[in-house]
Amino acid sequence: MSTITAAITAVGSYVPDFVLTNKLLETLVETNDEWITSRTGIRERRILKGDKLGTSYLAIKAAEDLIRKSGINPAEIDAVIVATTTPDMPVAATAVYVATQIGAVNAFAFDLQAACSGFLYGMSTCAAYIQAGRYKKVLLIGADKMSSIIDYTDRATCIIFGDGAGAVLFEPNHEGLGLQDEFLRSDGIGREYLKIDAGGSILPSSAETVENRQHYVFQDGKTVFKYAVTGMADVSEKIMQRNNLTHDDVDWLLAHQANRRIIDATASRMGVDESKVLINIEKYGNTTSATLPLLLSDFEHKFKKGDNLIFAAFGGGFTWGSIYLKWAYDKK
Repeated sequence: MSTITAAITAVGSYVPDFVLTNKLLETLVETNDEWITSRTGIRERRILKGDKLGTSYLAIKAAEDLIRKSGINPAEIDAVIVATTTPDMPVAATAVYVATQIGAVNAFAFDLQAACSGFLYGMSTCAAYIQAGRYKKVLLIGADKMSSIIDYTDRATCIIFGDGAGAVLFEPNHEGLGLQDEFLRSDGIGREYLKIDAGGSILPSSAETVENRQHYVFQDGKTVFKYAVTGMADVSEKIMQRNNLTHDDVDWLLAHQANRRIIDATASRMGVDESKVLINIEKYGNTTSATLPLLLSDFEHKFKKGDNLIFAAFGGGFTWGSIYLKWAYDKK
């Protein structure tokens, strides 16, 4: 009996229609297009508009895109995992609602929260389920409505984040393709550098916390940048060494789209040529859990069966890691 590996067999995505450009941000905070672009690589980001539309809306749209393109029957899906930092509401998992709305009537579902590393951690979870032989089809969605937790008077954060979602389907593979190795890390030292102060069990919501604007993301940008550059570069280099990969063996680098300079530093450390580094940060900004699947969706047409893909991410907490995956199909 051949060894089971967990391969991505389909992808889908969704971004909202409204485009928040750097020029528009100039009317909200003291900043300018040149400053934002030179420091982050971001030119615009998508924002979800509309009453009572949350992260589930983004996730459902991405899942529906995958279902439409792949032709899969949603009733065949065994599990739905939504990696998100911005769930629709506390307690009731966003993934459960998403599964019901897309017709995944036989699936169990849950949310996974690891900040910007959420999708990466989700890939590991999906692979474990598939490789154990317990489930055949696991849908992983990375989705975040970051605009719901951003203070648009804070130029340190409002220039960075956008809304979006991406979805992938994991299935068993018997050709040795799919997820090959992972190196995931975390360190609680990051707890104070990227966070939302209020709304959790330590500091529950109150009139005072709302008045003090404590329900928005706070980021110590310089500290996060320093740890992110080191962390993503270290794990990416480690995954290559562990699998005896040279820069020539790596076909594509899919790095978390948080900052162009972090991506460039990671690629440089790996020795990967610029032509192999996938970038869409200029269009979407940092969509947190959605950056990696949005890269997969945007560049799916470039991937060939057997290609070596290296994923890398860094998120609040701190959480970070790298995954080595062999692509399993040629796009028809």
